[in-house]
Amino acid sequence: MNDMRDTGLTLNPKYDRDGLIAAVVTDAANGQVLMLAHMNAQALALTVESGFAHFWSRSRQALWKKGETSGNMLQVVDVRIDCDQDAVWVIANAPGPACHTGQRSCFFRRVTPNGLEGVDAAI
Repeated sequence: MNDMRDTGLTLNPKYDRDGLIAAVVTDAANGQVLMLAHMNAQALALTVESGFAHFWSRSRQALWKKGETSGNMLQVVDVRIDCDQDAVWVIANAPGPACHTGQRSCFFRRVTPNGLEGVDAAI
């Protein structure tokens, strides 16, 4: 493997055609997946610099600081990037719900052959 993006220590995110990269957020306390969002270069830089998660809203076409209105900001513990630098993993302290619905995690439903069923969001 000779691709420095895959093996080197230089940050060189592979943004998609819209200038975005997927960002998975997990709870630092228990590893629970809290949410999936997208970051542009500015959101990634602000996240690293400020210690609080920032994202790009595709629907609003705007930068946003997670929890700025609800008070449930995600305090960053660690930011990692995957091997080919096309996805980011944010490990964060989450003082309250991460989902806009009020659920702890955005992943509070299971897909079954009969449709969706609720799951314990604390798992």
